[in-house]
Amino acid sequence: MSDREFGGNDDLTLPKATIQKIITEILGDKSGLTFGKDARDLLIDCSVEFITLISSEANEIAEKESKKTIAAEHIDKALRELGFPEYVSEVLAVAGEHKEQLKVSTFSELQENRADELQTREKKTNKLQDSGLTDEQLLQQQQELFRSATEKYNSGPA
Repeated sequence: MSDREFGGNDDLTLPKATIQKIITEILGDKSGLTFGKDARDLLIDCSVEFITLISSEANEIAEKESKKTIAAEHIDKALRELGFPEYVSEVLAVAGEHKEQLKVSTFSELQENRADELQTREKKTNKLQDSGLTDEQLLQQQQELFRSATEKYNSGPA
């Protein structure tokens, strides 16, 4: 169940800057402690191994349940089965927060798209209004365009 099943973890890593930011947040600026480069690299390797272990176990659980997608409940079971039950509540809390952020993000995107559509409709409406033509003149132009298109269609290939 280790990364050896996947041919080694040489290609797997985590961004050093992100890990350094997490370390800095945990240690705090005023602690006076520093975290060496070797220690940071070791932490990255351990984190990758831990993630690989959990995801492999969760994948096996999902496969046993004939699921093609690993869900939060599979991570929950994997953590418990591997002896990390103390992480479950925090992991599920973070997963819930992430889900909420996605909802808010998706809702915001929908609102932006609707606003864009309304602006486009307003522009089209304004274009007709700004043309200075009456409804009868616009209708006459439309009918002329339809007649012209029909003639081109009926005349066949040029």
